[in-house]
Amino acid sequence: MKDERGDPFCAAERIPPPDYPRRPLRGVLVAVLKFVRDQRGLQLIRPNTRAVRRGEIHELMATDEPSAAPGGRVDRVAGIAFVEFTVGGILAEGDRVVVAGETLGHIVGFDESHMPNHQNIVLRAPDRQTGIQRGLPVEAVIAFLPPTAT
Repeated sequence: MKDERGDPFCAAERIPPPDYPRRPLRGVLVAVLKFVRDQRGLQLIRPNTRAVRRGEIHELMATDEPSAAPGGRVDRVAGIAFVEFTVGGILAEGDRVVVAGETLGHIVGFDESHMPNHQNIVLRAPDRQTGIQRGLPVEAVIAFLPPTAT
């Protein structure tokens, strides 16, 4: 289903996560966050993929809300870190995010409230731990792994 302009992302129908081959993205943590919010009011955009260029900096947040999904609202978040991407590519809903062998969560969506400065990348995590609570260091390497990546 598409809207009147032919844009499938504006339609009410849910777009499934991509199942095509994609390379993993990599980055380094440039700031480690420690905030927790219960009424953040993030509005996840309907598209479930985003292109990211090498050198861009974006913010990672964790949510434990089971209903978090593209096109929805997210209130319960914890700040994890700001990431500078050293390898660009395509991020997508469902990608696993890993630092030092530890899975931080899986991407559930993207919020553009701070664009063009940076994008919020929201992860579903079993807990809402901040980057500081997780003990993440600045300069840690982070990987964004598509479901098909090993």
